Amino acid sequence: TNVINPRSHVNRRNDFKDTLIKKGATLGANSTIICGVDIGNFAFVAAGACVTKNVKNYSLVAGVPAKQIGWMSEYGEKIPLPLEGKGIFNCPNSSDTYILTNDKLTKK
Repeated sequence: TNVINPRSHVNRRNDFKDTLIKKGATLGANSTIICGVDIGNFAFVAAGACVTKNVKNYSLVAGVPAKQIGWMSEYGEKIPLPLEGKGIFNCPNSSDTYILTNDKLTKK
């Protein structure tokens, strides 16, 4: 979608909203991304999810509406860290280190 309230007979080209899918993001089959939303780097949107809000880098979202249920590595491993707080994860497949601080996950 590119407008919040589309109607086929109404020209709303001036109301188009940008939707940004960042590097490495995965969109599952039949997921729906509402216009004006940003999907973060290496985020993972589950099949059938309906994304209505911005998605953080490395986050795993699912459901209708989509909610964050976890974190994903660039390799595609689910990261066993809490959604909030602090933590460190070393990916066994890529040897990358991920650090959770201030409710954001970053790769070292």
